[in-house]
Amino acid sequence: MDFIQSYAWIIWLVLILVFVIIEVITVDFTSLMLAVGSIGGLVLGLFPSIPFWLQVLVAAVIALLLVFTVRPPLKRLLQRGGDRTKTLVDALAGQTGVVVLDFNGKPNTVKLANGETWTVKLADTSHPALKEGDHVVVTAINGSTALVAPAERTKK
Repeated sequence: MDFIQSYAWIIWLVLILVFVIIEVITVDFTSLMLAVGSIGGLVLGLFPSIPFWLQVLVAAVIALLLVFTVRPPLKRLLQRGGDRTKTLVDALAGQTGVVVLDFNGKPNTVKLANGETWTVKLADTSHPALKEGDHVVVTAINGSTALVAPAERTKK
C-alpha cells in the first residue's frame, strides 16, 4: 500500500490522460468529468498524509457531481447549434430534374439538378406520359427509385 501511496500522483496523471484521450474521441463530456474528478484526486495525492482510498472517494464524488450537474447543460449547449441540413435521401425530396428518356409510368431515368441520374416512376399514375426534356420534381424516394411529379410550368 505504501507503493500506491507514494506513486498516487502518477496514477492520477495517467487516469487524467486516458480520460482526456477518450473525451477527445467521443466528445460526450462523461470522460471530461471523470478527468476533472481525477484532478481532484491528484490534488489530494500531493499531500502524503491523505490516504489513497480517500483520494479515490473524493475523485468519484467530484466526477459524479459534475456528470449530473455540469454535463447536461454542456451537452445542450453543444447540440444547440446542430446542423439541420438534410442529407442523402432526405435532401432529394423537392429536387428538380429533367427526363432523360420518354416514359409512360414505367420506371425510367431522370437527371436531377444535383447531377445524379436516378431511376424514377411517376408518383401519380393518372398523369400522361412524360417526354424527354420535361421537368419533374422528386416527391419521395422508394428504395432506389425516385417518385416524381411533373414540375409546374411558370407562364411568362
